[in-house]
Amino acid sequence: MAGAQRYLLNRDGRFFARLVVPKDLRPIVGKSELRAPLGPDRRTAVKLLPGAVAQLQHQIAQAERQAAPANVATAPSRYPLAPDQIALSHYHQRLALDDELRNDVRHSFGYVDDVLVQRLRDGMAGKLTDVELALLIGPRIERFRAAGNLTAEPGSDEWRHIARALCVAEFEALSRVAERDEGDFIGKPEHPLIANAVPPEDQPEPVSLSKLWDDYIKARTTAGFMKDGGKRMRPVAASLRKFLGHNDARQVTKKNLLDWRDQLLVSLSAKTVSDMYLSAVRSLFQWAHENERLPGNSAATVKQAKPKKQRVREAGYTDAEAVAVLKASRSYQPNADGLGRIRETPASVNAKRWVPIICAFTGARVSEITQLRAEDVRKDGERLIIRITPDAGTVKAGGYRDVPLHRQIVALGFDDFAKGVGQGPLFHNGTDPEKYAAKAVRMTNQVGTWLQQSGLVPAGVQPNYAWRHRFKTQARDMGADTRVVDGIQGHAGRTASDGYGDVSIAAKIRVIDQLPEYPLV
Repeated sequence: MAGAQRYLLNRDGRFFARLVVPKDLRPIVGKSELRAPLGPDRRTAVKLLPGAVAQLQHQIAQAERQAAPANVATAPSRYPLAPDQIALSHYHQRLALDDELRNDVRHSFGYVDDVLVQRLRDGMAGKLTDVELALLIGPRIERFRAAGNLTAEPGSDEWRHIARALCVAEFEALSRVAERDEGDFIGKPEHPLIANAVPPEDQPEPVSLSKLWDDYIKARTTAGFMKDGGKRMRPVAASLRKFLGHNDARQVTKKNLLDWRDQLLVSLSAKTVSDMYLSAVRSLFQWAHENERLPGNSAATVKQAKPKKQRVREAGYTDAEAVAVLKASRSYQPNADGLGRIRETPASVNAKRWVPIICAFTGARVSEITQLRAEDVRKDGERLIIRITPDAGTVKAGGYRDVPLHRQIVALGFDDFAKGVGQGPLFHNGTDPEKYAAKAVRMTNQVGTWLQQSGLVPAGVQPNYAWRHRFKTQARDMGADTRVVDGIQGHAGRTASDGYGDVSIAAKIRVIDQLPEYPLV
């Protein structure tokens, strides 16, 4: 019975059953550990230990059910045991109870119910129906369920397996009781289910999924990633916890994640499930594994195939489409309400007038331009330069880049416009630098919505990416150096050699100056 002693505690010559309360349940239980006194005699304490541990586990399981979401029908077992381990535990508990009863002079010995013995034999042999098994051994199954050792549904194959194992344990325990009544206290179980059962190993403490997520976000933001503080990814962790019905990352299996994925696909696209939900959880569990918070990454191979997007036309604007967008942009006038008042902010008006043409000649992401500040515009000699920097919001590649502006943008008066703003964002009204990125994204969406509603975006074209595709196409047509074009657009290098050397302003100017002007009048 050495395995049962893992919960035995000796304090100043007195023994206790001791069970650590999982961290996420301590606010409910009110303690970090539970103890039950077992007396000063070690032999007696060892015999009483299984029953005491079962009671302590029951208290923790009750707390877990209290903490579980109301809509979760069956919570996973906190202390799962195999059928033979359940039988072994019951066997030892019954003998410990017999030891306790034999110390009471009122206890009567010498009687074993032959009818009960025969029913147990029938139960062991599988001759009893589910109803008969429930009457015979059902209360004992429920005690193990209450202790968090099983979740088997009554009548299931797993439930019958456990019920038959408990019949074996009860039969063996009665056999030992009968032997003890004859003075034989050295008897051992004969049935191989009990004789060969291996006691459960010590279970490590649960790992809180919520805390794991918070620590992962903190590590990523400290390293310079997740500029939004993980805000975009938080619904992922919340969705997973709600689906699981518990908060223990150690209990998350690949099967759990596959089932979660299938549930997500009911309401979300395969691309969203793959690129947002599964990707986030894979990264979380991989980080936890690498930092020795989890023994492995159960999400490593959980993936979702995405349908390949069928393109029916070029991804970028054609010449005619580009001219139509830029003409509408440069001539944009805000609508007045019935009283002649302009409800649209000057920043929004300026974004619609300037952002498209800057994107057309830089191939930048729309959000990189909507986050520009007046201080990001400068002159280098006679050349007007904009600096796209994470200081103003977000930059996907991580670092800043300087981009020379095309002569047509300069001729339209962009330098004077930037000087007129003086300081701060050019295309949104943000005053808190911490919120610049969110403000820029909001303005990006407004520009895209305006283009869509104006009928300027052809089917199959994404307005926030069309200029990037067009810029790359134009550069290829001109035979421009790919590394220089990537440097202008902020694309990462494709090979290790691309990381050597710098893409100079002069090299960028040579590419941008080859771009033809658009006929806007």
